[in-house]
Amino acid sequence: MEFSKKVAAIHPSPIRDMMVRAARIDDVISFAVGEPDFRSAPNVIEAAKRALDDGETKYAPGAGMTKLREVYAAYLKEAIGVSYETENCLVTTGGMGALFLGLTTLLNPGDEVIFSSPYWSNYGQQIVLCGGKPVAVDVDEAHDFVIDPVAIEKTITEKTKVILLNSPSNPTGSVIDDASLRAIAEIAVKHDLVVISDEVYRHILFDGETYTSIASFPGMKERTLIIDSCSKTHAMTGFRVGFATGPLSLIREMTKITEDVWSCVNTSAQFAAIEAFTHGADYREMMVAEYEKRRNYIYQRINAIDRLSSIKPMGAFYLFANITKTGLSAKEFCDRLLDEAHVAVVPGDHFGTHASEYVRISYATSMQKIKEGMDRIEAFVNRL
Repeated sequence: MEFSKKVAAIHPSPIRDMMVRAARIDDVISFAVGEPDFRSAPNVIEAAKRALDDGETKYAPGAGMTKLREVYAAYLKEAIGVSYETENCLVTTGGMGALFLGLTTLLNPGDEVIFSSPYWSNYGQQIVLCGGKPVAVDVDEAHDFVIDPVAIEKTITEKTKVILLNSPSNPTGSVIDDASLRAIAEIAVKHDLVVISDEVYRHILFDGETYTSIASFPGMKERTLIIDSCSKTHAMTGFRVGFATGPLSLIREMTKITEDVWSCVNTSAQFAAIEAFTHGADYREMMVAEYEKRRNYIYQRINAIDRLSSIKPMGAFYLFANITKTGLSAKEFCDRLLDEAHVAVVPGDHFGTHASEYVRISYATSMQKIKEGMDRIEAFVNRL
């Protein structure tokens, strides 16, 4: 049987692979998965139950329930200061569904998408699946893993179609500063490029950091597709509710093909999302405050271990630890750490070709597990 060359070129998720390996070992502490350890808020769960009890089990509109889109548009205006009509908002199957529809709609074969590396591995693979060409711009620890606008402009060719941004970042926890965002916006306008802004970690910010969306800069609302999700900031990963917001012409084309991809997003999950955006801010802020405590602890512990170091992540719930001085590659470090200390982390080179001296540590787990896991990591490194 012959398969699509595009699909054959796709690699299985390294994060999923680490999850499977860890599940086979007793007493594992996993820092591998980027999923909140918190349960969804009780009122959100009740909203989903109530919808089912009320018989809300039929198809929803392909673009999403009107009420949810209205609530989300109002939320987005408050969150980023940019006004959108209901028709500019599309409900999707998670943030990945929004990204896939956006790339599918925008890209012709060979069109180039620029993004920073290290990057979430799904980006490159989705671009390939949608017929595009991934173009990675390396970022480094010395510059807090923030992409340089000058490097972006040097990378642009006649085939460049999209700049893909992710801030706060998975896997580095970096946040793009306003000056860099403004410069990227000016480049996008100058070269008539679309910007896809993955903002799923928008609210997970620390040290008083505030969020700026590139859509808020002059000329950018008309050329920015915002990707969002309930998964991270509302601990609703299993509900699979995401959003794409952007120019009406683009959203209409994306909506058109929902019928050929998923028909509609789960109806009861949309009622849960309405509740999350209407009455979920306090629960969200509670989680962010706890993530910040964990960030502070794990950052201090990593930098106190001889031969390990990390910059201080400003958002999301990941720490990108430098393991250069251990003398091990990222894969060797992760394999041995799992086998010998029963701690799961993810090799950095799964997030970019030049990140083999780093490992990603997710602190979306309890402080108790973080403390035990860090004790094990410290003991492991001291034995090397």
